[in-house]
Amino acid sequence: MNKAIRDLVAKFGKLPGSIDQVADDADLYAAGLTSFASVQLMLGLEEAFDIEFPDNLLNRKSFASISAIARTVDLIRDSRKVA
Repeated sequence: MNKAIRDLVAKFGKLPGSIDQVADDADLYAAGLTSFASVQLMLGLEEAFDIEFPDNLLNRKSFASISAIARTVDLIRDSRKVA
C-alpha cells in the first residue's frame, strides 16, 4: 500500500522534491505538503482506495507521513468491515 500512497503523494502532494527522497515516517508537511495539496491528496486517496474520510480523520495527523496515511486508510477500511 505504501507504494500506491507514494504514487498519490507524488501526483497530488506537489512536493518541491522527489517523494523517493522522503522516508515513510518523514513529516510530509516539513517536506512541503500544503493544506490545499493535502485536500487534493485526500480526494485522490478516496478514489484510489474506494473510501471516504470521515470528519474526525480530516486532520494534519492523518496526512503527516506515508505511514500515517497508510494507518488512516487501514482504519477507514477496517471501520467499513464492522459497519
